[in-house]
Amino acid sequence: MKLHDLTPNPGSKKQRKRVGRGISAGQGKTSGRGTKGQGSRSGEGGHLYRQGGNLPFFRRLPFMRGEGFTPPNQVEYNEINLDQLGDSFKAGADVTPEALAGARLLRDPRNPVVILGRGEIKVALKVRVHRVSASAKSKIEAAGGSVEIIA
Repeated sequence: MKLHDLTPNPGSKKQRKRVGRGISAGQGKTSGRGTKGQGSRSGEGGHLYRQGGNLPFFRRLPFMRGEGFTPPNQVEYNEINLDQLGDSFKAGADVTPEALAGARLLRDPRNPVVILGRGEIKVALKVRVHRVSASAKSKIEAAGGSVEIIA
């Protein structure tokens, strides 16, 4: 088989109907639109999103126009940086969501905790949180601490 042998499947390509080209063509004069009325006029049916008195679809959607929307299943984390940990915990301390809540470092204790890598850490800490950034993990381990991810 060569490129010049390729053809579309029979019946998959259809000539467009040329309307309004004389009475012998079968779609002349009124071009299949009947006579008079809204359906016979050009531009009939209103604009694309008109729904005949219903509240239009785009106004029924649950978000502000033009600003996107917040994904309903997005996870919001409590973000803690290393410089905050160094100030609040002594060497060898366990850093858990409960301990962070006790140190008043969490915005909302119901949300999971992520440790981010801003700042330096000098003390060795045992960190057990939901997520840790790669830079934070390397800094904690370089200081002699350990990182454990909890579900």
